[in-house]
Amino acid sequence: MLHCLAFDIETIPDTELGRRLYGLDGLDDAAVAEFMFFRRRQQTGRDFLPLPQQRVVAISVVLRSGEGLRVWSLGEAESPEHELIERFFDGIERFSPVLVSWNGSGFDLPVLHYRALRHGVAAPRYWETGDQDSAFRWNNYLNRFHARHTDLMDVLSGYQAAGRARLEEVALMLGLPGKMGMSGAEVWPAWQRGEIPAIRQYCETDALNTYLVYLEFERLRGGLDAAGLAAEQARVRETLADTDAPHLQAFLAAWQAGEA
Repeated sequence: MLHCLAFDIETIPDTELGRRLYGLDGLDDAAVAEFMFFRRRQQTGRDFLPLPQQRVVAISVVLRSGEGLRVWSLGEAESPEHELIERFFDGIERFSPVLVSWNGSGFDLPVLHYRALRHGVAAPRYWETGDQDSAFRWNNYLNRFHARHTDLMDVLSGYQAAGRARLEEVALMLGLPGKMGMSGAEVWPAWQRGEIPAIRQYCETDALNTYLVYLEFERLRGGLDAAGLAAEQARVRETLADTDAPHLQAFLAAWQAGEA
């Protein structure tokens, strides 16, 4: 379990790009975003914007390392997007952790690719495929079937679209808290109201759900036995119990209630 990094991101419309795409100079962010959603509904019947039109406003992680377990959001509430992206890829550069996500291959990582491209963030370790480090030839972050990045939604579905599930469903199935505070659809309204700390807190609980599902998955595939799983879950409980963050204490209480 050394250097395992479960992560989640939250995004809002990239209204700067929206202005350029649709010639909307002079409109405020709310009007630009509404037009972006409108055009997307015209095209697909859904509000969900194309990945290059997403701007990252929070990256939250659960890091399991030899030093223990940490839960936090990268940067500060006021940190610009490029700083969040740099911090994420800097962690990979320094520690080469196993990345764990829910739909990270389909959403989180492609969005981070586009935003790193937008801000000129270099990430050579992440993009390594064996040219500089032979260990990455057969196990890297980019190959869908390699283990340096485990997309739990992808793996548990058997890589089949028909088998995909929402994190909320699987978390609740396992007695975990699931969504807390808000949902992804509420991030943009929360951002407009200036509720950035609440977005970061919500993102952290999603990262926690992802990590706890991963522990169950490790038991499933033999990476942990029953005693090891119990020990790792106890470590998470102890970490949450030791925090003074109300949202993490609420997560622990909801988890304990679900187990009961």
